[in-house]
Amino acid sequence: MKQLIQQVQENVTRAKNFYQEFRLYDLASYSINYLTPKDTFEKEEHLAYGLKARNRLDLYRTKNPKKQKPLIVFVHGGSWQHGNKRDYLFIGETFAREGFDVAVINYQLAPENIFPAFVDDLAQAIHYLNQNKVKLNISTDNMILMGHSAGAFNVMSVVYSAQSQNFKYKDQIKAIVGLAGPYHFDYVGDPLSEHAFDHKISYQQVMPYYFIEPNHIKHYLLVAEQDQVVERKNTLDLDIALRQKGNHSHIAVIPKTGHITIVATLASLMSHYFKTKRTILHFLEEALEP
Repeated sequence: MKQLIQQVQENVTRAKNFYQEFRLYDLASYSINYLTPKDTFEKEEHLAYGLKARNRLDLYRTKNPKKQKPLIVFVHGGSWQHGNKRDYLFIGETFAREGFDVAVINYQLAPENIFPAFVDDLAQAIHYLNQNKVKLNISTDNMILMGHSAGAFNVMSVVYSAQSQNFKYKDQIKAIVGLAGPYHFDYVGDPLSEHAFDHKISYQQVMPYYFIEPNHIKHYLLVAEQDQVVERKNTLDLDIALRQKGNHSHIAVIPKTGHITIVATLASLMSHYFKTKRTILHFLEEALEP
C-alpha cells in the first residue's frame, strides 16, 4: 500500500510539472514566434493531408536548400492531448535557415482519438508529401522524422509498430530524431497518457521498443538533462533495443534543458545559448552523408 501511495504521488507530481511547463510554454511560444525572423523561408499553411479537421500541415520551404534537398517532418508534443502546428513556426524557421524544408503537422488528439490514430495521421501526412512533392516543390528522397515528447513516440512508432509493415517510405527516411521521447512505458495509471491508449491492449503491444527491426535509419535520441516528465529509462531502453538489432543509435544529453525547454531552445533567438540545435545539425550532417 505504501508503495502504491508513493507511485500515485509521483504520478501527480509529474502531471503538475508537465502542465505547469506547458502553460509557460504556451505563453512563451507566442513571443518566440513573434520575434522569429521570417526571411529564411516561404510558407504554405493549412495544407490538407487527409479528411479530418486536424489533418493539416504547414510547409516551410527554405530559400537556400542543401544539395540533398532534405525534408524534416516535425511532430509536436503535448501528451497526445494538446499542441498545435501554429506554435512551431520557430521550428520551421530554425531549420529552413540551415537549408532544410520543414513540414510541421497537426494530428488528431486524445481523448477523442486514441492510438494508433495519431500515428496513422503521421503516415498519411508522409504519404501526402510524397504524392504531392512536385506540386509542393520539395523532395522526399532524404526525409528526417523529428518529434518532441508524444511527437517523438509518433515518429518512432510510424516505423516501429504492429502496423508499420504497411508503411512504405522507410527507405526514404535517413534519420529519426526524438527529443525527450517516451518509447517504453506502461500508460495504465499514467495521468499524462492514459487517455491516449486503449487500456484493454497492453503496452507491450503498443510501444515501439517491442517492434524494432533492422534497417539503415540513423536514430538520434536527445534527452533533456533536467527532464521531470519522461523518465530517461525510455531512451536508454530504446537505445539498447535498436543496437541489439544492429541498428544505429546515438544518445545525446542536452545540458540545462527540461522537458519543454529542450524544444524551445531550438528557436533562433535562443539556439546560441544551448547545445540543442548544434547537436541536431551535427547529427543530420552525418545522416545525410552519402
